[in-house]
Amino acid sequence: MPEASISRLVATTAARLGSVAEARLLLAHVLGVETAALLLAAPPDEEAAARLEAALVRRETGEPVQHVTGRAPFRTVTLNVGPGVFIPRPETEVMTGWALERIADISASGRIPIVVELCAGSGAITKALATEAPQGRYAAVELSEEAWPYLVDNLAGLRVDLRGGDMAEAFEDLDGTVDLVIANPPYVPVEHWADVPAEVRDHDPWLALVSGEDGLDAMRVVAEVATRLLRPGGFVCAEHAEVQAMSAPAVFLQTGQFTRVHDHLDLTERPRFVTAVRAGRMGE
Repeated sequence: MPEASISRLVATTAARLGSVAEARLLLAHVLGVETAALLLAAPPDEEAAARLEAALVRRETGEPVQHVTGRAPFRTVTLNVGPGVFIPRPETEVMTGWALERIADISASGRIPIVVELCAGSGAITKALATEAPQGRYAAVELSEEAWPYLVDNLAGLRVDLRGGDMAEAFEDLDGTVDLVIANPPYVPVEHWADVPAEVRDHDPWLALVSGEDGLDAMRVVAEVATRLLRPGGFVCAEHAEVQAMSAPAVFLQTGQFTRVHDHLDLTERPRFVTAVRAGRMGE
C-alpha cells in the first residue's frame, strides 16, 4: 500500500538527513502534497525519485531545507522564502503568540488594534497575525530590496500597509496611535559572527543577522520607533539573542519611556524576547 511505501521512504530519507521532519518536508515537496497528506501519497515515480535525490544532495551540502523547498512553515501559515530573505524560525512563534493575546485583549475592549511590524523580512510575523487575528489593522516595513519581493508575495491578499525603507523613519503618520509594535531585528554582535552556525551564516542575509558591536544597534532603533509610534499603554515586543536576556530589556528601560519591561523564554526555554508597555495613563 502507498502508506507503507511512503513510511519506508520517510525512514530511509530521515536516516540520511538525520531528521524526520526534514525528510517529510522534502518528500512532500517532491511529491507535490502537503506534509499532513504525505502518508497517503503515491510512491515517487522515476522522475520524482530523481528530484528527491537532487533535493537530498542540496540539503546534504548545507543548503537550508527551506531553500530547497522554497517554503517555510510558521505557526498556521506557510511562507515563500529563498536567498536574500531571513528564514523564519519556530523560536519566533512564541513571541507571535504573545502578540496575538494582546491583540485579542484590545479587540475585546471594542477597539480595532493597530499593529506595526518592524524589520518584517519575509512577513512571517504579520502574515500569522493577520491570518489568526484578521480584525486588526496591520502595517509592516522592510529595508532590504532583496527581501521586499518575498514580503509582497507572502502578504498578497491580506490587508497590510507595506512600506519599504528604514524603520527609523517609517510610519510617521501613525505616531502616537499604534497599539502594538513587534520586531525580530538583527541581533548578532559583529564579534560573534564566526560563532553563527554555518548554515545560517552562509544563507541568511547579513543585514538580517548582524547589528553592531553588542548586537543591539537595531534594538535601540526599535525602542526609539516604538516610543513615537505607540499610544500610552501600547505594547512593544522584540526578539533577541539568548545572551541578551539582561541587555535587551535594558535598552527599553534606559529610554525612560516604558514600564512593565519583561523578558520571555522561547520553545526551548531560552531567553528570546522582551516586552514592554509605553508609559502613560492608558494601560498603566
